[in-house]
Amino acid sequence: MAQTQTTPTTPPGPAAPARTRSTGAVLADALRGNVRQYGMLVALALIVVLFQIWTDGTLLKPLNITNLIQQNGYILILAIGMMIVIIAGHIDLSVGSLAAFVGAAAAVMMVKHDLPWPIALVFALLIGALAGAWQGFWIAYIGIPSFIVTLAGMLLFRGGTQILLQGQSIAPFPKGFQKISSGFLPEVGPQTNYHNLTLLLGLGVLAIAVLQEVRGRRQAASYGLELLPVGFFLAKLAAITAAVLVFTLLLASYHGAPIVLLILGALLVGFGYLMRNSIIGRHTYAIGGNEPAAKLSGVKSKRVVFLAFVNMGVLAALAGLVFAARLNAGTPQAGINFELEAIAAAFIGGASASGGVGTVLGAIIGGLVLGVLNNGMSLVGVGTDYQQVIKGLVLLAAVGFDVYNKRKVGS
Repeated sequence: MAQTQTTPTTPPGPAAPARTRSTGAVLADALRGNVRQYGMLVALALIVVLFQIWTDGTLLKPLNITNLIQQNGYILILAIGMMIVIIAGHIDLSVGSLAAFVGAAAAVMMVKHDLPWPIALVFALLIGALAGAWQGFWIAYIGIPSFIVTLAGMLLFRGGTQILLQGQSIAPFPKGFQKISSGFLPEVGPQTNYHNLTLLLGLGVLAIAVLQEVRGRRQAASYGLELLPVGFFLAKLAAITAAVLVFTLLLASYHGAPIVLLILGALLVGFGYLMRNSIIGRHTYAIGGNEPAAKLSGVKSKRVVFLAFVNMGVLAALAGLVFAARLNAGTPQAGINFELEAIAAAFIGGASASGGVGTVLGAIIGGLVLGVLNNGMSLVGVGTDYQQVIKGLVLLAAVGFDVYNKRKVGS
């Protein structure tokens, strides 16, 4: 009888150690995967350096940094919502008019009817949500193109603003409401040359950022994934530390962190997590990338698109409130060209015209590119006509770069 020989089974050993690659390979892969966002981040740094030199150091003075944040806060809020809409494969032309309408409604509630400003703020955000739901219904469930629906919304909300205000500005707002745009964190602790609460906030942000980077590296190592070289990883941590500390010290040497910066920070963290880690975030990318395939995979595309426009309505309302608080008035001319600035910020920050691509951080970077360009050109005396020309060329270059990359990948 033949004997059957068996090969002894080797017990499974520990997981393979995480691999590291050369710095050149890591940089090449990172640039290939995030070429637009990294490119715009480098462009933002170069623009800052250029205008810092051109303005003899005025650009990065604490007062100007604070003004830059407060002047562009409402555009950055709109850019976050617009990025999500564009990722889903749509567009919203009504956000500027809706922001104006909500600002007008808030003025009527607070100034004419003496409604307490916290209650008026809640009602204003609800108006934005309802407006977004109205437009989202026609787009998602009836099937009318978003370009047409939001163009109609732009006319509707602009006319509604004129009707509410009767062609006149309404002012002033309560002091508490004004602080949404022009207020700062309160001063606490002993008297120093810096704003103590801003210093603590900056150190907290730095600690969280470094811990997240370290935790991410440990998780990658536990799964046996390829890791950044140690030198490159330490350089990345050093760059993050330097950027956060410099920015914190600049703000703390003036009045501290503006309230609008805290709002932006909360939106960036919240929506960044939502788009990266939640089911609805992944579904939004899937719909924008390939809607028919997403539907076959069980994605409820109508619901996702509807919620994207509800969210855009709420953020447009918030932007309108921030802008109204900055002006200290509800005015019929508010919100003009806001939609163009938000769309430009999203595309410059890495959104794709065909949908399915983009990040919330990219929207912020794109908005800052436009904001620093506006601020820097104003400081050196460039006229608004030339500013429009330069911003148009920047937008065209960003979208052209996206088209070029797609053709290169496809070839």
